[in-house]
This record gives sequence, C-alpha cells and structure tokens, in this order.
Amino acid sequence: MKHRLLWGAGAALAVAAGWLWLSGLFGLGLHFWAMRSAAQDWQDRGLWLPYYSATIEARPIIGLSDNASGLTFSPDTGTLFAVINRPPAVAEISPQGQLMRLIPLEGAEDPEGITHVAGPTFVIADEGLQRLNWVEITPATTTLPLEGTPQLTLNFGAFGNMGFEGVTWDQARGQLLVAQEMWPVRVLILEGLDKTLKGAGLDVTVREWRPRERTGHFAADLSSLSAHDATGNLVLLSDLTSAVVEYAPDGAPVSIMPLWAGWHGLTRDVPQAEGLAIGPDGALYLVSEPNLFYRFDRSTPALWAKGAE
Repeated sequence: MKHRLLWGAGAALAVAAGWLWLSGLFGLGLHFWAMRSAAQDWQDRGLWLPYYSATIEARPIIGLSDNASGLTFSPDTGTLFAVINRPPAVAEISPQGQLMRLIPLEGAEDPEGITHVAGPTFVIADEGLQRLNWVEITPATTTLPLEGTPQLTLNFGAFGNMGFEGVTWDQARGQLLVAQEMWPVRVLILEGLDKTLKGAGLDVTVREWRPRERTGHFAADLSSLSAHDATGNLVLLSDLTSAVVEYAPDGAPVSIMPLWAGWHGLTRDVPQAEGLAIGPDGALYLVSEPNLFYRFDRSTPALWAKGAE
C-alpha cells in the first residue's frame, strides 16, 4: 500500500510539473526572477513592462464583429493596421480603437500577421498558406489582391493551424521576424529580403532566434511579436500563457507583463490576445478576439521616448 501511495504521489507531481511547463507558468516564474536582475540596466533604457498600465481596456472595435488578429503601427499614417482572417481583410484602426476602414483581402486563406515595413509597404503572413506577401496600402486602397504581389512561402512543417502566427519588421537590422504558434514555439529571422526585393538577386537566409534562457521560450504558444526599433528589444505575446515578455537583443529576458485581472490596471483577464504593436511613443496596443482593443501606456517616460514626444 505504501509503495502504491508513493507511486501515486509521484505520478501526480509529474502531471503537475508537466502542466506547469506546458502552460508556460514555469517559464513566467523564471522570467519574474530574471527581471529582478535586469531592472538596473533596463528600467530606463527598455520598454520595461512593469511601468505599463491599461489606459484603454477591452474596447469593442465597432464595425468589426469577429476574428481580429495580427496588429502593427504605421508611423507614416499614425494609425494601426490589423488583419481579419474570416473573411480575409485588413482593418485600419485609430490609436483610440476606432475602425477607420476595412479593406477586403483577396487571395488569402488565413491571414494572422501584419507588419509595417516603410511608407505604404506592409508584409502579411498567411498561416493557412504558410506564405508572406508584400503589399502596398495607400489612402486610396479599397481592395488588396495578393495575386502578383512579391511573396515567399516557407514550409514550417507545422500541424494545420499552428504555423505563421505573427510577423514583425526590424527596421534597424533590416530583418523580418516570423513567429510560429506552437509545435514548436519558435521565432525565425529572415535576412536579405530587402536586397532581393530590390532585384539584387536571391540571397535570403533563415535562422532561428532563441531566448538566452536555458528553458527556452516562456510561453505555451506565440500569438504575436513586435521588434522595438528604439531599444533593439523584441516583445513576444502569448495567448495561452496570457503574458507579454520583453527580451534584450542578445535574447536575455528583460521584463514581463501578465494580462491578468488586477495586474497593470486590468479589471478582467485579456480573453484571447492575438495581436501586438508598439507606437513610436512607446504605447503598447493589443487586439483580442473577437474585436477587443487595448492600449497600455508607460507611467514614466523612458529615455529613448523623449525624442518622440
């Protein structure tokens, strides 16, 4: 009987440990611990997520009924752009969460990510087709046909709906970063795309970005990501783990923001965080399915943000 009890207790502990690992809560705990040592170096130089609080919470985007996904900020227009996966479309949204226009996306299957590159140029990531398309969105754009646009298809070898889930353009390094949702959770860096698109020949390299933590990614999944040009840091969003994490350029964890009620000014949990974007002033924007809009602002201005005021 004693051996059975010990075996049962051991099995229960193993299940609990496995659940903590898969949920990402174990990784969150490690990141909270790492944040203590990062504070001195990064609370002024980084985004430093502990300083952020919700200033707009769960505001419905009137005019969108469902499926708001990837998000990006365009400094050229001062607005946000999101992708809608059913039916495929691109939505332009104000920094206050108002829908400004909805542009049908022709030739897409399951768009999940969007990022602003420069001027009117954006990249759209289609999870269903495992494809990246370069498109131009101007004030006169009323529809976006993908046929004939520059594109790149990558076979992640993922299961069904677990491929491209986020995309971001790193302006400072000229890199495109793509997040795979899960199995495995990973971030890929694509380099040489700008030269290829300018007709300088095909010279694209793909490599994996890895966090410096030995345990790997903090999260059970990745739903979005954003490269922050002013600091060089990378910000990742997880829906299942319900958190945002900031990393230094070398992959070291910097800071963390749980998306739970009672934290960072939230009165309720963020239900299904799908898109993440950062404005030039450091404002952090989230969209949550089906159509909820969030904005988080820093309580004290960062050193890098003073030029953007």
